[in-house]
Amino acid sequence: MPAPAYARSLTSLSINLIVRDIAGALSFHTEVLGARIIYSDPDFAVLQAYGAEWMLHADHTYIGHPLHGHLPDSGARGKGIELRLHGRDPDAAEAAATKLGHTILAPATDKPHGLREAYILDADGYLWVPDVHVGQRPT
Repeated sequence: MPAPAYARSLTSLSINLIVRDIAGALSFHTEVLGARIIYSDPDFAVLQAYGAEWMLHADHTYIGHPLHGHLPDSGARGKGIELRLHGRDPDAAEAAATKLGHTILAPATDKPHGLREAYILDADGYLWVPDVHVGQRPT
């Protein structure tokens, strides 16, 4: 789909994560989060999972963007943002993240508010919280 057509298809809230390396980020998003790649090239990717859709843009695509120059070369980029993916089995996500060498901030745990969740950092420092309702069987 041409970029202008894709842009016209967007509604509601869009999540666009700026990442150092699209290919490296895709392994986290597919293996840890269970996302499906809708589109991918070295500059840009669209992912879908559990009723959500989000985008990845490579750093170099932000040259000339107002955010360029404010992106850290290292460390967490998403400080203060918690990205929750409702419906992703947190135990499976944690196992995949561990296998890929990602940081587990908190292991999968049943919380008093009724969700089983894990806190996982991706390679760009974004905090992902896959969760299911306590007692829910993953699909």
